Amino acid sequence: MELNYFKDRLFDLINESDELGVADIEADDRKNTFLIRTADGSVIMVECRMIQDKDVGTG
Repeated sequence: MELNYFKDRLFDLINESDELGVADIEADDRKNTFLIRTADGSVIMVECRMIQDKDVGTG
């Protein structure tokens, strides 16, 4: 799976969730992060990193 595809789907899931109480999401594509502000004032950062590509063996 491509990292950008995963980030797009994750953004959609976070944004569309009624249970998380998301007030705003700032996406930084260069840093692969989301800064999420919730209705109660909490701020959460989510970072996405590819740690193993499907084409890379385990040894």
